[in-house]
Amino acid sequence: MKQELSILIPIYNGICYDQVQALCRQADAIDGLRYEILVADDGSSREDCLAANRPIGELACCRFIERGFNSGRAVIRNFLAHEARYEWLLFLDGDMTITQPQLLLSYLDTPATTDVVYGGYTVGTGSPCNLRYRYEKAAEARHTAQQRQKQPYRDFHTSNFLIRRSVMLQHPFDERFRHYGYEDVLLGKQLRQAGIAVLHIDNPVGFNTFETNLQFVEKTEEGLRTLHEFRHDLRGYNGLLTLVGGIHLSATRALIRFCHRLLGPLTRRLLCSNHPSLTLFKLYKLGYYLTLTKNDSQL
Repeated sequence: MKQELSILIPIYNGICYDQVQALCRQADAIDGLRYEILVADDGSSREDCLAANRPIGELACCRFIERGFNSGRAVIRNFLAHEARYEWLLFLDGDMTITQPQLLLSYLDTPATTDVVYGGYTVGTGSPCNLRYRYEKAAEARHTAQQRQKQPYRDFHTSNFLIRRSVMLQHPFDERFRHYGYEDVLLGKQLRQAGIAVLHIDNPVGFNTFETNLQFVEKTEEGLRTLHEFRHDLRGYNGLLTLVGGIHLSATRALIRFCHRLLGPLTRRLLCSNHPSLTLFKLYKLGYYLTLTKNDSQL
């Protein structure tokens, strides 16, 4: 069993004190485990979140690091990896909840020859009027380890994964990714190119925080802009890029752009209403992405 563990939690305008306490209890119950929990605040603008998280620094084996500026999802994770002391790094998103009583033990018991392990997440209870909840719930069947292992690099995410520190330092997150989305997808691609296996196990954290429909649509739009910016790096590792690449007729792409420009504002309002449609959401994403290209040479 692995005996050293650095638990790394990036946070931005969120509160993770309860999560850290739950992790401390699990770690303290494992005989002989040397551990630390590092929480790095990536320039939160909400003073209430900062105030709620600062007591983390008073817990045994814990550090709360206030960076004072926003560096982005890739930079903050690389920073935490450099700050860590131990051989194994467990990255957890700050908005996840600890639902598995043996979360840490399950990771520590994985084969020592495996450098990267992803545990997945489960979707909590939400409202059918919430677009993010409906989106995650519809995809839940694909979250099992058996399903994820079929495409281990495309289905790798940053919410809950264990990685050997030396591997993380050799293959850091690409710091060009300053805005929301897809830095984890590119890391999966880099791991594959380096011949580093990713083991998928059922060791989930809980996903229980669902932003408003407007916030989710705005986040999706930001992610699509990121996807477009790094489309050449991510080709072959994203379903939307594969779909767009399969539309061979310029006239078809032009028609989709025209429809989005005409109907996109109405579709957006419907997605932000209390009756969002996942079908409309998929069409909106396709149309939004295609309108980011001024001509087909930019696909």
